[in-house]
Formats: sequence, C-alpha cells, structure tokens
Amino acid sequence: MKRTVNPPVFLLSSILLLALVLFAIGFPETAQAVFGQAQAWITENASWFYILAVAILLLAVVFMGVSRYGDIKLGPDHSVPDFANYSWFAMLFSAGMGIGLMFFGVAEPVMHYLSPPVGEGGSAFAASEAMKITFFHWGLHAWAIYAIVALILAYFGYRHDLPLTLRSALYPLIGERIYGPIGHAVDIFAVLGTVLGVATSLGFGVAQINSGLNYLFDVPVAIWVQVVLIVVAMVLATISLVSGLDRGIRILSETNLLFAVLLMIIVLVLGPTVFILKAYVENTGGYLAELVDKTFNLYAYEPSDWIGGWTLFYWGWWIAWSPFVGMFIARISRGRTIRQFVSGVMLVPAGFTLAWMTVFGDTAIYMIHVQDIASLGEAVEADSAQALFAFLEHFPLGYFLSLLAMLMVLVFFVTSADSGALVVDMLASGGRNKTPLWQKLFWATTMAAIAIALLLADGLTALQTATIASALPYTLFLLAATWGLLKALRLDATKRRVRFQSLSLSRAHGHGSESWQRRLRGMVMMPRRSHVARFIQDTVTPACEAVAEELRKQGFEVEVDTGRPESVSLVIRHPGEPDFLYGVRPRAYVQPSFVVSEDEEDEARKYFRAEVYLREGGQDYDIMGWNRDGVIGDILDQYERHRHFVHVVR
Repeated sequence: MKRTVNPPVFLLSSILLLALVLFAIGFPETAQAVFGQAQAWITENASWFYILAVAILLLAVVFMGVSRYGDIKLGPDHSVPDFANYSWFAMLFSAGMGIGLMFFGVAEPVMHYLSPPVGEGGSAFAASEAMKITFFHWGLHAWAIYAIVALILAYFGYRHDLPLTLRSALYPLIGERIYGPIGHAVDIFAVLGTVLGVATSLGFGVAQINSGLNYLFDVPVAIWVQVVLIVVAMVLATISLVSGLDRGIRILSETNLLFAVLLMIIVLVLGPTVFILKAYVENTGGYLAELVDKTFNLYAYEPSDWIGGWTLFYWGWWIAWSPFVGMFIARISRGRTIRQFVSGVMLVPAGFTLAWMTVFGDTAIYMIHVQDIASLGEAVEADSAQALFAFLEHFPLGYFLSLLAMLMVLVFFVTSADSGALVVDMLASGGRNKTPLWQKLFWATTMAAIAIALLLADGLTALQTATIASALPYTLFLLAATWGLLKALRLDATKRRVRFQSLSLSRAHGHGSESWQRRLRGMVMMPRRSHVARFIQDTVTPACEAVAEELRKQGFEVEVDTGRPESVSLVIRHPGEPDFLYGVRPRAYVQPSFVVSEDEEDEARKYFRAEVYLREGGQDYDIMGWNRDGVIGDILDQYERHRHFVHVVR
C-alpha cells in the first residue's frame, strides 16, 4: 500500500506536540514563566527586527505584484483558477481574519480609545488614533505576511512541481537538500506552529461563544461548557472535512461571508450611518498617510510597554499563523497570476476588514464618546470576549443580532478547525492533496484534544506565548525564503522573455532559405558598426520599403524613415488608433572574455548588434545577418501583435 505520510515529519511533530502540551499542562506556571521571559526578551531586544522584517515583507509582496513578475502564473501558463472570485475571497476572509474580527471588531478600537499609547484617553484625538492603530494592526501588513508565505508555496508547488510544504521555499537556496533533515525541520516547525496556533485559538474562541450563550440563553460561563463547544465544533469540522475543500470549506466560507456582510449592513443602517461613512473615508486617509511612520515606529524616544502588548504581539501572531493561513491560501490560489494574487489577497480582504473595523469600532466609540454609554466601555475593559454582545444589545433587534453573531463565530470556528486540519495533514504527508480520511481526522482530533487539555489545566496562555515567541526564528526563515523566491522569479521572467524572443527569431529565420551553417556563422560573428550599418542599408531598408509598398496598395499611410544615421524605421499610421513603428539601429556591446584577448584596445573589444525597437522601446534581440525575407517576416510578426493589441484594447 502506498504510504501517505512523511514519517519524520509525522512522528517527530506528534512527539514534540505531546512534550510541549505535557509541559504546559503539568507545569503551567513554569511554562508561562519560561515562555513569558522569552517573549519579554524579544520585545526588549528584537522589536526592531520584527518591525523591519514585516516592512520588508510588505515591500517585497507589493514589488512582486507591480513588477514584471506579476504576469507569472502560480501554475503552468495554461492553468486557470480553481475557484471563482467570490468563493476565493470568502475562503481568504474566513481562514485569515474571520474569527479575529468577531472578537476584536468592537474590543480593540474601544481599548485604544480608552487607553491610547500616548496622550489622554477618551478624547476625540484618542478616537481618531484608535482607528488608525486598529487599521494598522489589521491592514496591509497582516495580509502581506500571509501573502508572502502563500506566494512561496503556490509558486514552487504549482509552477515547479515541488511539494506544497514550506520546505520548498528553500529550493533556490539549498536545492535537493530540501528533501533531507533541513526540509523535515522546516515542516515540523510549521506543523507545531499550526497545531498550537489553532488549538490556542480554539481555546480562547470558545470563551466568546460561551459569553454569547450566556447573554442569549443564560448558559453558565464554565470550563465544561467550553469543552462541550470544542467537541461540537470539531464534529462539525469533521463533517466539513469529509465533504472536501470544494464543498465543505467553500460552502461554509461563502455562507459566513454573507452573514458578515448582512450583520455589517444592519449595524451600518441602524447605527450613526453618516458618521460611519465619514469616519471610514477619514480612517482610510489617516491610515495611508501615516503608514510609513507607524510601520517603523518603535517608541524609541517614548519607551512604552504598549508596543509589546499590541503591535509586536500582532506581528508575532500573524507570523506564527502564516504557515497555516499561507498554505491554505496557496491551496486555493492555483492558476492565478502573481498580480491577480497580490491584488486579491492584499486589497480585497484588507478593504473588507477595515470596513468592518470602522462599522463596529467607530460605532462603539460613538456610543461611548457622543451618546455617553459608559457601560459599554466598562464591559469591554472587564471582558473583551463579551464586547461584541455588549455592543449589539444597544441596537433594535439586539437579541436577533447577537444570535446571528453567535452563529457566525461558531462557523468561523469550524472553518478555522477544518482548514487547520487540512493544512497540517498536507504538511505531514509531504504536500499531498489526497490522503486518507483518518489522517485529517487524526489532526482535527489532536487539535481539539490539545485545546481541551489546555483549558482544563489553564495552560492556554503559556502555549500562546510560546507560539508568538517562536515567530522570531520563523521570521528569519521567511526572509531567506523571500530572497529565494525573488531569485526564482528573476530566472523565470528571464526565461519567459528569452523564450518569446527565441520564438520570434525562429519564425523569422524560417521565412528565409539560408543554410544553418550561415546562420551559425552569423551567431558567432562579432560585427563592427560599419558591418551593421551596411546590413541595415542593404537588407533592412529594402525590407521596410517592400512592406510599405504593399501596405500603400491596401490604402494605408506608411512612412519609411532613414533620416537617423545608420538606422531605419517603418511607421504605419492608424487614424484614431496607436501607430505602429518598427525600427532597427546599431547597439554597442562589450565582447565576451572568451572572444577578445587582454591586449586588445578598448574599441576592438566592442561589437554591434542590429537591434529591433518598437514605439515602446528596444526589444533586446538582434537581427544581424538575417536575409530580406526573414526581416519582412519579423516586421509582419510584430505588426500582427500590434494589431492584436489594438483589437484587445479597442
């Protein structure tokens, strides 16, 4: 029978998880002290590195999206996206931020408003700053961390047929050694981070569901209730896993996105609508205007513990979660270009997230600051898990809205659990998509068991701290992997350019009847300027004039320009449309070292190419030595592309 697990990763991950959980359960105070000291040391001594690393990752993702690399597909050139845009956005939203928005949508803005990092709380300035900080924590930086991991995985997994696991990110740096101990260590680390991250989130998330049940149905807030909730969530997650990614997770994600939009619209309509709309515009402007300042602000001149409790906590948490979320995003993004991917992952979820934070956060601040509902602020400070329900009770139909919110939290809970189990299963099976159901159930059950054990032993905080502290070494890996991805993309883009140019050259030569020997001589010859000038005069210019004469017979306005020394250009006029220009001119290069001797003069080291240029610039290919028919063929090839371009943009 074919083996579907990667034994080193599967076994070592299981053993290390057991050891960590036993440590957190058996010695919770010691574990919290050890991991807390590690996190405190990171905050004190490595905060600058976290801040700088996340900024670099954001710049790298934006660069890949807007540069020439953006045209490269995450998969073969003929591949198409596996999911429609709506399904894709829904799964991005559910896996990446869904449950966090439910928990912090009201709580974080209110907490920043009441206790800002600098200045007096409860003021109009504090309200504005609270939303800027919330946007900063939940905006482009968070999604850039997820995006870079997903890009690395999808590119190497789908375009180069490497395993869809984190080890593949190191292929440009260490080659085939990714299949050895180094690769196993990377995947084990990803398994640990994903399982512990999802398990601790399950543990903390049930607190919010328990608070909602307490508000709606007077269910007591107790550990046993939260254990039952985890079991129910994992049963639902198991049903979703059995249904598969295309049905279970997709349908749950789409349903929850609809609920989220519905709840947000209701709050927008029933709340201070005009204020919210004005605030969203102002918040967005303030966020973008202070993006650079907040990105690099370490409060070095105003030392504060605030950055460690908020910004560094978030950066560490996003990084710790990035193997899970990044791999899930990669799994659903096959067939998209890098530009489509970056635009979708960075802008759409971030835009929705910022809208959500404005609708809920600004409305809560408005209630406290303008309507003097002080009890809401007190409820948030007392228990952030109850913030959403304390907020919704001030609306008409508050009971119904709380019930809808409860349902959303539960569904987000389930999607996090089943997508987490799916990702860990892929990591532990060497990137395989099709594995036996028992493996997925094993990891789903493991995460539920860890969450329950930590709840019972009060060890959740310790493992959450450990997970965030582990983000430091993982950040080093991410920077190395990003460098490797950029190297691979540069080679890919160069290969694509050369391939298209080679295609053009081959087609052009195919129009002529020259022998391959003559073509070879032309390739190895290092022409002088005079040779290229004579070629342009004797071959290229007659070719341009022949094409011009034929086009004039068809009624086109054509011009052959030989006014520039040693160059020629053919211009075809298209009234109302972009004109076509094809030109050839000499361009100097230094001869390669294997051709020229050391004692030759500088001028002798140069050779010239007869390079083609179009209206948009030089095309970086040489037609020196082609015959007249070959040049005519190249003109027609370029003109055919131009006409297709005009057709597409018309």
